[in-house]
Amino acid sequence: MPRGRLPIMDLKSAYDVEDMSSTSRIQHDLWPLDEIDPKKAKFPCCIVWTPLPVVSWLAPFIGHVGICREDGAILDFSGSNFVNVEDFAFGAGARYLQLDREKCCFPINLAGHTCKHGYQHTEFGTAVTWDDALRSSVRHFEHKSYNLFTCNSHSFVANCLNRLCYGGSMDWNMVTVAALILFKGHWVDIMSIIRSFLPFTMVLCLGLVLIGWPFLVGLFSFSLLLMGWFLLGTYCIKTLLEY
Repeated sequence: MPRGRLPIMDLKSAYDVEDMSSTSRIQHDLWPLDEIDPKKAKFPCCIVWTPLPVVSWLAPFIGHVGICREDGAILDFSGSNFVNVEDFAFGAGARYLQLDREKCCFPINLAGHTCKHGYQHTEFGTAVTWDDALRSSVRHFEHKSYNLFTCNSHSFVANCLNRLCYGGSMDWNMVTVAALILFKGHWVDIMSIIRSFLPFTMVLCLGLVLIGWPFLVGLFSFSLLLMGWFLLGTYCIKTLLEY
């Protein structure tokens, strides 16, 4: 063998080591995030919620959600074949929850899964970074028709979380996304609380004054019907809802 030349096997081993090192950096080195800045509508790696006109006046637990890129820009599915970027529909975010990228699965290949759903995750669609997952979901929802009852903003966020396999789960849906932001989310400020509940309180008081207790029964029934629809479509007739 000529002096100064490495054997082919040694070159291949060196390449494999370097390749493993580079993919490991891609998979595990996460960019530091900027601080959350509600005034500039920047919520890095957060789920963001805001009340919906009319619907939230009758059922304040119903709202519109978006998910944010690593730079804090909000993405939300708010119309057929359309995903908003940095223009959150229906007003400024009222609640937010920052997610932990360490709980995501960013596989370089099938053997690189850190979750327990390797084949299912690969079939659904994986990503190597947080923003890569969101871009894939945006492309997917650019061909979806918006419907408040079957394919809405919660569907988009659930698709993103499933693509990230967030928390090791591939079972994110409208109900679990709504529950996550409802029970773990943080209010942006006092005005956000007022903006979310004042219209409902006014409608409730006006209805009681003008109609009485039957209005309260009707309002309660409306909320039960909404919850029943989404629970039915999520856990019983799974073809009703889209993700």
